[in-house]
Amino acid sequence: MTTYAAITGWGKCLPPAVLSNHDLAGMLETSDEWITSRTGIRERRVSHVPMADMAHVAAERALACAGVSGRDIELIVFGTCSFEDQVPNMASGLQQRIGADGCAAMDVNTACTSFLYGLSTATALIRGGVVRNALVVGAEIISPYMDWTDRNVAVLFGDGAAAVVLQASEGEQGLLAEKLGCFGDAREILRIHGMGGAYANQGRLYGITSWQFEGQEIFKRAVLGMSEASAAALAKRDLTADDIQLVVPHQANLRIIEAVAKRAGIPMERVFTNVQRYGNMSSATVPVGLCEALEEGRVPKGGWLLLPAFGGGLTFCAHLIRWGDRVTPLGTAEIELPPCDRTAVELIHEVAARKVTRAADPVTS
Repeated sequence: MTTYAAITGWGKCLPPAVLSNHDLAGMLETSDEWITSRTGIRERRVSHVPMADMAHVAAERALACAGVSGRDIELIVFGTCSFEDQVPNMASGLQQRIGADGCAAMDVNTACTSFLYGLSTATALIRGGVVRNALVVGAEIISPYMDWTDRNVAVLFGDGAAAVVLQASEGEQGLLAEKLGCFGDAREILRIHGMGGAYANQGRLYGITSWQFEGQEIFKRAVLGMSEASAAALAKRDLTADDIQLVVPHQANLRIIEAVAKRAGIPMERVFTNVQRYGNMSSATVPVGLCEALEEGRVPKGGWLLLPAFGGGLTFCAHLIRWGDRVTPLGTAEIELPPCDRTAVELIHEVAARKVTRAADPVTS
């Protein structure tokens, strides 16, 4: 008997502080028209809490949606590139918070594709009989690592988190085909200087960053990778663009999304977008998009979904999902983030002030 990994629960967490294009125009040499025309982004979120808090809220909501508890989870895969800690990993902290005592816990970092690579990992372990229930998270807190003086990147990114619950199923549903890849020769076109061991104890403070971001080359590689991966995933199931009810792509840039949809032959009315509200939340964009597509009634029972993405590295992928019979939550979780008493601009200024203090006196700070 074949075992599948059905998606039975989903939950998201977006911090309340909204950073608009007009806010950024007051900080940088830019404008709402400049940002929107190039990216499709109008606003993004800035978190007032650590990423672990957002991930916890998203996870509890996903568990309640699936009608299970943390005790039922045998595996946590936490997708992120903005770790609060690398040792110990983020997944082990989430294990404690949800009460999934003793379950396997791992982090995955393929940048913006981390959630989807994590989905592949958890699905394979369920289909292989290693575990029966898993929690897959995509969460990022980009704002503390952002160079807020660089308009080429400061306008693009936001904070957020989402999670899904996977459960072993006899029905043919869940992730049924995928294509994973990486243009390793292009890894230098997107690099964040100041994150990683190369900067530890080397006279440069970890977290004080500068971004290497070659926009035109990223655009070309992203469209190529997502398009080719989508075609490969469809071919594995002998499907065409006409069979896809909804595309939920990585939300990095509206122009990229439109170019991928055009190459795939899928009209934009069958493509879910929320990049205008949240910007690029890296590994959180696809799961947040999936949650909102379900909330808006755009995921049909038994429908085929295509989830393409790209990320630093330069990783790319596309995942083909057959949805199940349930598109509404079984339950809700009574959990919220603590209130935020500061604006997004104030939060950014706080981050900038801490960086200045650390740079001036790295020993005591």
